[in-house]
Amino acid sequence: MDHDIPAPMLAKAVPAIPDPAKFPGGLVFEPKWDGFRVIASWDGESVELGSRGAKPLTRYFPELSEALAQILPGPCVIDGEIVIAVGEPGSQRLSWDTLSQRIHPAASRIAKLSAETPAMLIAFDLLQVGDESLLDRPFRERRARLEALLADVPHPLHLTRATDDRELAEQWLAEFEGAGLDGVVAKPADQPYAPGKRTMLKIKHARTADVVAVGYRVHKSGQGVGSLLVGLYDEAGELHSVGGVSAFSDKRRLELIDELEPLVSRDADGAIVTAEGERSRFSSSKDVAFVPLRPERVLEVRYDQLEGDPAFRMRFRHTVQFERWRPDRDAESCRFSQLDVPAKYDLGDVID
Repeated sequence: MDHDIPAPMLAKAVPAIPDPAKFPGGLVFEPKWDGFRVIASWDGESVELGSRGAKPLTRYFPELSEALAQILPGPCVIDGEIVIAVGEPGSQRLSWDTLSQRIHPAASRIAKLSAETPAMLIAFDLLQVGDESLLDRPFRERRARLEALLADVPHPLHLTRATDDRELAEQWLAEFEGAGLDGVVAKPADQPYAPGKRTMLKIKHARTADVVAVGYRVHKSGQGVGSLLVGLYDEAGELHSVGGVSAFSDKRRLELIDELEPLVSRDADGAIVTAEGERSRFSSSKDVAFVPLRPERVLEVRYDQLEGDPAFRMRFRHTVQFERWRPDRDAESCRFSQLDVPAKYDLGDVID
């Protein structure tokens, strides 16, 4: 067995817990963990940790690589989530801020954090055992094999909860948020593993999307970032502007100038290169100049509504809210396909 790591299977957002009876073979529900998605591969000699965007995570979690090599019963490939818990026993919760600190260029810093706040791996799918691929097996079988594989495996590797009880899934959605989890995932029980496909369903407490920082506008005071412009890639790989993030505090506006400086382009004289944004009838007299950024940093935003035709380009209808930076995501993996697009509905039916 070698480290042939497939792309992870993805999930499509839905507004509520689906009815298992409407799916041939039923559904299996799991808590939705708030961490770094990872495909962990142990070939008997070394462990490789690959992220959702194929970004290597191995160097950032040395404690996990070392532990998995010792506790896994044999070579395998596991789909799961890397998480970090903080707080005293009995009142712990997941910490995204602590987890994201691991994406750091200094090995000494990573070593320090791995000792102070060690990570865990939450396993929820089994893709390979030895040289046997399980990708074509139905999820219910893969789950049973995963349970058997991890029956005697200790911390820091844990098997996620699973149920086919819709009412229990509703309870998880309501209660587990207090522990830092962010929803529930529903998996068709009789379906094979589909790398890169959105065949799972996710139910979250709010609509979110991972977008790329493409530029910023200076605040009207002339100090700091007034709004952060964000974009998404289409299926052809072209990056489109989809809206902006604002409502930063005065302190945060100034901090963002420094944080984004490495992504700013400058001319031969060292001056910042600016660009003109699109004008509309609402902004014909408005200054739409902005500072372009190299499309490398990914952030998660909260949004309420979308506008535009799903078959073409869509935009966030209102200014979106900054949720957090996503250092584990590659910019080109942020695509329109992730958006929770409402189903079309006839206005006449609404009025009637």
